[in-house]
Amino acid sequence: MKNTAITFREAKQKGEKLTMLTAYDYSTAKLVDEAGINAILVGDSLGMVMLGYEDTLSVTMEDMIHHSAAVARGAKSALLITDMPFMSYQTSVYDAVVNAGRLVKEGRAQAVKLEGGLEVCEHIKAIVKASIPVCAHIGLTPQSVNAFGGFKVQGKGEAAAQRLLDEARAVEEAGAFSVVLECVPQALAEKITQSVSIPTIGIGAGAGCDGQVLVYQDMLAMYSDMAPKFVRQFAQVGAQMKEAFAAYKTAVCDGTFPAQEHTFKMDETIIDRLY
Repeated sequence: MKNTAITFREAKQKGEKLTMLTAYDYSTAKLVDEAGINAILVGDSLGMVMLGYEDTLSVTMEDMIHHSAAVARGAKSALLITDMPFMSYQTSVYDAVVNAGRLVKEGRAQAVKLEGGLEVCEHIKAIVKASIPVCAHIGLTPQSVNAFGGFKVQGKGEAAAQRLLDEARAVEEAGAFSVVLECVPQALAEKITQSVSIPTIGIGAGAGCDGQVLVYQDMLAMYSDMAPKFVRQFAQVGAQMKEAFAAYKTAVCDGTFPAQEHTFKMDETIIDRLY
């Protein structure tokens, strides 16, 4: 069955856990989709894991559209959610709606995600009014890394915890169909999950959320520039890739690849007539 913003809400009502993974290209999206994952996030994390930036701030709308369109061609059942990059919505509500529309029209996204709480509620309302589903994102919001002074857990103190709870309620009221909770203490994430009717998707927020999301390069041990505490490595694909690359190099250098079975035949008497 096709996953949609509606089936996400229904999953929470039924107490069914939701799964989300990132993808940035057709081949990976196809594999994630075939594994039965509920949603694929084309995250602005591509800036770090695909483009080699130190953070997500340099990612452009063109980057997001390009990768989203590729993923859309591989995702058949998963809900395709695409991040709105830094400064594509902060400038005005008008810009937010226009750029969300571009992600849907050109990037073939089925929903968009934007970071922030109370300050982006008007943006969420306007995008939803334009018939585009919105996934909110509160807690540690990577686009605000400079304001936060780094990648830090959010909501530890009473005032900060109350603010996050208020923000979750506010984005729900604004029309978001789900909300990502990033780097939030487990107890607070559970309180937020119990306090809103929309699904909470955790990343570093504990098992009490309605679902989970991870960057696929993190969970496959393919990205070593940083290792967040909340990541579980489900396979050592990075090490396997390096072994395969090294084996390829050895086979080429020692002449064992390509072997006879990898070549094409012809009438070799033709070769003798060539000049």
